[in-house]
Amino acid sequence: QVQLVESGGGLVQTGGSLRLSCAASGLSFSSYSMGWFRQAPGAEREFVAAISWSGGRREYADSVKDRFIISRINFKNTVYLFVNSLKPEDTAVYYCAATPSVASTLASAYDYWGQGTQVTVSS
Repeated sequence: QVQLVESGGGLVQTGGSLRLSCAASGLSFSSYSMGWFRQAPGAEREFVAAISWSGGRREYADSVKDRFIISRINFKNTVYLFVNSLKPEDTAVYYCAATPSVASTLASAYDYWGQGTQVTVSS
């Protein structure tokens, strides 16, 4: 059974950084593109970043460009999201997702999802 487990969230001050991790099992990890999405209270789930199966192509939402970095280490079956220069508006539950197709900015393109990890940024 496919399982994605996020970790690394927490409480951080404005301007701080965190490393979010997503450990995958039950799938051939290197054959999947991976994405990160986030959802704030009362808001829709929104795209954050995506990475191709080899890591050769990466894409970011405009709101996080030059602040966040997505990466993956395939032999560890893990994808990371380095979140930097954090702002209060980054506060949300962050989810990782997997698709056997090409990386996408659309949540509907992803087949598997983790349970999420909370990131809270104080002012």
